[in-house]
Amino acid sequence: MHFGYFTLSDNHYENNSRDPNQFIADILDEAVYAEQVGLHSAWIGEHHFSTLGVLSCPDLVLANVAARTKRIRLAPAVTVLPLHHPIRVAEQWATLDLISGGRVDFAAGRGYDRREYLPFNVSFDDNQALFEEGMELVRQLWSSESPISHYGKYYRLDKISITPQPIQRPIPAYVASFSKPSIELAGRLGCGLIVAPFAASMTLGGLERVAQLYRESCARYGQANGRLMCSYFLHFADSKAEEDSARLRQIRYYKECAIPSLPGDPQSAPPSYSYFIDMVARLKQLQPKDLTENSVLLGSPEGIVTTLKKVEAAGFDEVILYFNVGLKPHAQVKEEMARFMSEVAPAFEDDHQAHPAGAV
Repeated sequence: MHFGYFTLSDNHYENNSRDPNQFIADILDEAVYAEQVGLHSAWIGEHHFSTLGVLSCPDLVLANVAARTKRIRLAPAVTVLPLHHPIRVAEQWATLDLISGGRVDFAAGRGYDRREYLPFNVSFDDNQALFEEGMELVRQLWSSESPISHYGKYYRLDKISITPQPIQRPIPAYVASFSKPSIELAGRLGCGLIVAPFAASMTLGGLERVAQLYRESCARYGQANGRLMCSYFLHFADSKAEEDSARLRQIRYYKECAIPSLPGDPQSAPPSYSYFIDMVARLKQLQPKDLTENSVLLGSPEGIVTTLKKVEAAGFDEVILYFNVGLKPHAQVKEEMARFMSEVAPAFEDDHQAHPAGAV
């Protein structure tokens, strides 16, 4: 099983003095450091207008990472595809694939925050259909040997091809999912799947059920099974005091960052987001003692290995780790990245064993 670095650049906290520009510089440093300690990939989220995260252009940050690394995979987590024209998305990520020597993994979703859509003058209520049409177009533009034409509901292309073409044919593509319809879409398109365990447990019953639904969808549409990935928050804790502090840090993230960005109003949320209503209600009631392995890797290296062995047994190929959550200091983030690769990752078969963790 592979492991990656993951961030949504969360900075939407009460009484927060952390400068967003410095935080982005820290994220860039962490993504480069991820290769040094042997992590397989770096996944950087897209958010706008500081509704949750402060990093709006993961492609540009990852281009800088590409120039300073040789091996690590580079990926958005995720591109909010309805906010962008598919042609431009295809061009940007094909270019990054070229200049990085074929190291791009592409993941897309439709987002969940209406406030990120309004300034772009894009219909939040139509985002499911926009996403599906856009995702098919991006992948066609990457794979076609000749110009393509497309006359859909939202996009019209007449004999269009892009330059440059990516090195990888095709670029590995993933759908980010919180719900059964998105899992089915990944199966229909022949894409890999990325899920958050806490959402999977709340809405679908857990990671094993996600894997089952995904494989059933792939079979239904005659597609080969793609790679399964999930994300986890991570906190090391070697004492009761450290565990209590980590639990409070994680709850602060949910209460001050996640909940304000989720569509919790049944009157304004489109039908395709109905599952978020229950999710927000549960998160509002969440207490530090309620945090479990369904959402967070928290504790000793041995306990974290035990949880990840269950993820591996469920059929997941990669776990991307959210180290820098909850205003965690940059030095602590790097320390925990190195510690994970030296004390947890060796329990799993992976090429990280050829890249031992370096010093912070």
